Amino acid sequence: MKLLRAGLVAAFALAGVALSDRPAGAQDRISFGVDWVAQAEYGGYYQAVATGIYKKHGLDVTVRQGGPNVNQTQLLLAGRLDMAISSNSFTALNFVKENIPFRAVASMWQKDAAVLIAHPGQGNDNLAALKGKPIMIGADTRVGWWNFLRAKFGYSDSQIRPYNFNLQPFLADKRAIQQGLLGSEPFSIRQEAGFEPVVMLIADAGFNGYAQLFAASDKMIREKPDLVQRFVDASIEGWYSYLKDPAPGNALIKKDNPEMTDALLAYGHSSLKKHGVLDSGDAATLGIGAMTDARWKAFFDQMVEQNLYPKDIDYKRGYTLQFVNKKVGLPN
Repeated sequence: MKLLRAGLVAAFALAGVALSDRPAGAQDRISFGVDWVAQAEYGGYYQAVATGIYKKHGLDVTVRQGGPNVNQTQLLLAGRLDMAISSNSFTALNFVKENIPFRAVASMWQKDAAVLIAHPGQGNDNLAALKGKPIMIGADTRVGWWNFLRAKFGYSDSQIRPYNFNLQPFLADKRAIQQGLLGSEPFSIRQEAGFEPVVMLIADAGFNGYAQLFAASDKMIREKPDLVQRFVDASIEGWYSYLKDPAPGNALIKKDNPEMTDALLAYGHSSLKKHGVLDSGDAATLGIGAMTDARWKAFFDQMVEQNLYPKDIDYKRGYTLQFVNKKVGLPN
């Protein structure tokens, strides 16, 4: 499961460009990459911009959208971004495996919101029932939680069909199964086709990896820890603010992504709250962004057991707890 392709190796040679000293000024600039287009799932960051939370922490943050043709990890390694979202814990372990000096500094999501979606009445009502059946997934998923499903339920790579981020192939075939995000595709299916899809949350099957992690270089962590801390703290505050009243963040999301509707934003926001994506588990007592050694070890041991990583790699090099678990923004 290689993280890097030849292009990334070349890109990494350029790393360090974005970490040069910023011009003196009242605010430090940060270019932050999210791994998809603007939507409720990134509401906390847009909220922190809209409400001045980043500014309060001395930061001038630019949120850079992702998408199907944008590789934020490549841009991060190439020095085009200061920090970026890593979709899940696999990326951090891959940094270690490939000896890349980047690591996770926070995890905004305690639950991975990834889902598989199927049509009702087709016998595809649980993850075990999908063994051997065609499933549409993207390239990132193939090197991520697909490996967990393959190991736990006996899926094989021969089941994989390309996912082009378009619902039409799914809607046209009642036997179709595809990946999705808890707060997005299920809503769109209801809106476009008028039926309730079968939605299977990967986290409910025992996948205990973190999601929506912040990846930063060891160089930035070593040389600018205060900058990293302020960004993490402000982002956490942004999320608490967004969960309480999403209106300011939603206005900026729609500006970045004019195709986003109020109804979909409301559904995404509701899904995040209903399922405790951000504030469940350790985050309930340690605050949003929480990570623990125990959970990282449990995830690593699970992946080693499934032969996804060698047991002798130092998985702790993939993350640091230096910037989290400080109860920032935690309601009294």
